[in-house]
Amino acid sequence: MNDLTRRSIIQGGTALTAAGALTGPALLDFAKAWAQSSPWKAEKGAKLTVMRWKRFVPAEDDAFNAMVAAFKAATGTDMNVFSESFEDVQPKASVAANTGQGMDLAWGLHTLPQLFPTKVIELNDVADYLGKKYGGWTAAAEATCKQGNKWLGIPVATIGGYMTYRKSAVDKAGFSKFPTDFPGFLEMCKGMKKNNTPAGFALGHASGDANAWLHWILWGHGGYTVDKDDKVIINSPETVKALEYAKACSDNFISGVASWNDSSNNKAFLAGDLYCTSNGISIYIAAKDDPAKKDMAEDIYHALWPVGPVGHPTELQLCVPILAFKFTKYPNAAKAFIAFMLEKENFDKWLSGARGYLTHTLKAYDKSPIWTADPKNEVFSHASERALPASGIGHPGEKAATAIADFLVVDMFANYCTGREDAKGAISITERQLKRIYR
Repeated sequence: MNDLTRRSIIQGGTALTAAGALTGPALLDFAKAWAQSSPWKAEKGAKLTVMRWKRFVPAEDDAFNAMVAAFKAATGTDMNVFSESFEDVQPKASVAANTGQGMDLAWGLHTLPQLFPTKVIELNDVADYLGKKYGGWTAAAEATCKQGNKWLGIPVATIGGYMTYRKSAVDKAGFSKFPTDFPGFLEMCKGMKKNNTPAGFALGHASGDANAWLHWILWGHGGYTVDKDDKVIINSPETVKALEYAKACSDNFISGVASWNDSSNNKAFLAGDLYCTSNGISIYIAAKDDPAKKDMAEDIYHALWPVGPVGHPTELQLCVPILAFKFTKYPNAAKAFIAFMLEKENFDKWLSGARGYLTHTLKAYDKSPIWTADPKNEVFSHASERALPASGIGHPGEKAATAIADFLVVDMFANYCTGREDAKGAISITERQLKRIYR
């Protein structure tokens, strides 16, 4: 458990004071006024336990803590927030769903609300309130949280991952601008390897990084795990082309990517061994905040994912939706807190605290100050609008979430790129696994 989160939020006044430099007393004044006019009034004696993923940018955590403390002070709701790693969020939410205890709200990854459609509170009223007030939701975020016409969760934000590279290395490889198509990207990787300034993308069980770039390549070639009716279609010529392209790229990567997790590329990049990868803005922030890495930070740039043969963006970005369980004794407090999180007076400050690590899913925040605070932030503002849901062209839901969580696409590419299987074998294994899930 994150001691700062738990201890300081329970002692609401202390948390507000500690975070005052970030938010100022105006946050508490706003929270009190909001609580009076909110469509949802917290139940008397309400207590909410909230699980969230662990923060990667400390200032985001500070801004979130201040927001939670203000909500507690304004509504009288006791707040207990604890953090878990990406890998532990879904298992712990599943335990809570099955036992009916442990937490009231779970803030997780990808299509988490779809795993428990009968055990969550429908949030249509919250989604309608926020959507009408803030310009509507991005398409992938909405698809991630809806089952038919029912909102099973609220897509709070997207953790955007984009190309992070050293400009000097890309220039030396012969590219004055980052490539915008697949052939150019491959040629750039070849040139970077030749110059001993290699690119590198995870082929191990990296929940965010590996799933992102390998789904990008699969979808970019027109390959998908399932079609719009959830029929398994992974065994296709498009998948073969995607595998061959990924291997051509990986043959030019830094060594060791087959064992990488989500932190491996960060470490390699900041150590000066890696010169191009896909990541959230956290690598750039870490370099910018380290006086010893001033020259590296100035050389770090970001770019959109190149577009594949299908001719349009095929990005898998990390949506982070929040859900409220039906067994909560305080449904009004839960709805109020979710809505409060996304109000402009909170959300703009929170985005700024996240420094570009979080991207909005409500279109009104296209103009948030964070996207112009540093020109290198701007790319990340597009993460929600350019993304496909984690299910690709299939239906978001438990089956799609299981395929992602079990790394089926990642393992297919890893099996082929490392030579453990030929294309036919790699696809056949994945096809069998998918058919078990989608039977």
